[in-house]
Amino acid sequence: MPALGRGFSAALIVAAAGFLIVPFKILAAPIEPVMGLIQKIFYFHVPFAITMFVTTFTAAGGSVAYLFKGSERGDRLAEAASELGVVFGACVLVSGPLWGRKAWGVWWQWDARLTSSLLLFLILNGYLLARRYGGPGGKKLAAALSLFAAVDVPLVYKSVDIWRTVHPQTTVVPSLDPQMRPAFWMSFALVLLVWGVLLTLRMRLLHARANLAELELAIEDLEEVRT
Repeated sequence: MPALGRGFSAALIVAAAGFLIVPFKILAAPIEPVMGLIQKIFYFHVPFAITMFVTTFTAAGGSVAYLFKGSERGDRLAEAASELGVVFGACVLVSGPLWGRKAWGVWWQWDARLTSSLLLFLILNGYLLARRYGGPGGKKLAAALSLFAAVDVPLVYKSVDIWRTVHPQTTVVPSLDPQMRPAFWMSFALVLLVWGVLLTLRMRLLHARANLAELELAIEDLEEVRT
């Protein structure tokens, strides 16, 4: 894997600038008249959720490459993306109840979107557990779980349109107040950029570990030959 170049450094600089600018954009956005100040969690919660979908599909793509082509790079991509899926899934499941407690009066309801989101989070965790404890077939089992997670993503997204839920329907973002759009899209871009940076770093680490394992095996083989 090539060394991290100027593009990665530029991404870090942009991300750092985003952490300074985006909070002020969110503060400057209009306060929603019904929910009040708590609605500003929206600017974090929705980008976290979309990024969880993106990383789930990325993991599924890597799993397909591994299952059908034996691509080790695809396997590493699936592993890194699934780990980030757990991270962003946790952010979704924490920010959501914080918002829901104020908006709905309860921390949690077993409606379709919440339940399917929790299921997606558990599947991503299952992927990591299968890799770690699944034995010789753990990677393939994990890859299958990754595909199952990708199938759950459309269910999470469309659940609010199919069943009656406490969540708003999927028209919220397209119909967002024009004054709120800059804060939302900047927040989403920042979250997605951070995800890309973390994915790149994690892929680099997994690649280095794979190279180290190969070197250790080569050294062991060399020592056996000498003896």
